[in-house]
Amino acid sequence: MTTPTSTRPRTIGFWVVAIAFLLVMAYSTVPTPLYPLYQQEDGFPVATITVIFAAYAVGVVASLFLLGHVSDWMGRRRMLVIAVLVSTLSAVLFMVFTDVAGLLVARVINGVSIGVLTATATAHLSELRARARPEENSIVAASVAGGANLGGLALGPLLGGVFADFFPDPLHLPHTVFAIVLILLAVALTLVPETVTVAPRAYRPQRIAVPATSRSAFVAAGFAAFAGFALFGMFTSLAPSILIGTFELTDHLVAGLTVFAVFGSAAAAQVVLASVPRRTQLLFAAIACGLGLAAIALGAVLALFALFIIGGVIGGAGVGALFKCSLAVAGELAEDGRRGETLAAIFLVAYCGLALPVLAIGAALSFAPQLVVLLVFVVVVGVVTVTAALRMRHQSR
Repeated sequence: MTTPTSTRPRTIGFWVVAIAFLLVMAYSTVPTPLYPLYQQEDGFPVATITVIFAAYAVGVVASLFLLGHVSDWMGRRRMLVIAVLVSTLSAVLFMVFTDVAGLLVARVINGVSIGVLTATATAHLSELRARARPEENSIVAASVAGGANLGGLALGPLLGGVFADFFPDPLHLPHTVFAIVLILLAVALTLVPETVTVAPRAYRPQRIAVPATSRSAFVAAGFAAFAGFALFGMFTSLAPSILIGTFELTDHLVAGLTVFAVFGSAAAAQVVLASVPRRTQLLFAAIACGLGLAAIALGAVLALFALFIIGGVIGGAGVGALFKCSLAVAGELAEDGRRGETLAAIFLVAYCGLALPVLAIGAALSFAPQLVVLLVFVVVVGVVTVTAALRMRHQSR
């Protein structure tokens, strides 16, 4: 029989991991509203911003493929501490370098930390909660993990905008502050209970750990995750440039608030819809993604910033519901002892959605106007996200 005393370390550990997850994810998007400042400092074109952002996504994808699953046998706690320390290293590089080459290296390393963190923290939260409260279903752990993930991505641009507009030396100070915070988080994580048996084994790269009979369901979930993160990629890489070029808004805090609104609505949707049946969530996702992306396009064409933001909020909520359902399906398909590997696979697909479309946007910006590129991207993502949501809904019957 478990007692409050015996479950307390796991309960405390659960919230320590959640806070660490939130803040490390937040740091990964702190540079978003700072990109125009880096652009002024080094004089690079807008297309280079997409390359710098894609460097982060490449780091995430490579890390997920090579390291995202190893916590299944190396230990959740150990890999979380490593992820936080790698993020600290990226903060140090940001403190030292402001040129394109330095930014590329810092973003790749930051991406590596996120690749290790996402699947590991999601699995660790699920296991800590299950052991602390075995009578509870998995909704709380999944909602906290999703909220920490997308909530952190929302918080980062807001903090970056505050540093840019209200504090001195915005290209160095936020990274210095976060370096200190990350070191403290790494120390705190060493005290969190372990939830897997550490048993070193021969290393192998990531593979999709899903039974063959469930492969089609996993493919549908991965397609949805890819589509949803494509929308996130547009806002985190291009939002500041779009605000300047389309709406003539140069305030860095406004840029941060724009990205915060999109990711914040995604995180809020995951929490609000936690107890709603999955088919209903997926119907909401399809409608919200379609309406939101239509509003984004119309707002850009008419140069109506309010409509653009409303579209981002609606679309973000749709993507939040869509991604939550993708993670839930992946978690249900995971075999015993391979949860980290299965979650790493779904995050791997999602971050490919973050990287590849942004690289395509960067290439298109070299020969097409920004508004045209934005409209084409919005139409494609709108079709893909709605299709993905409806396909998952059909399979969940």
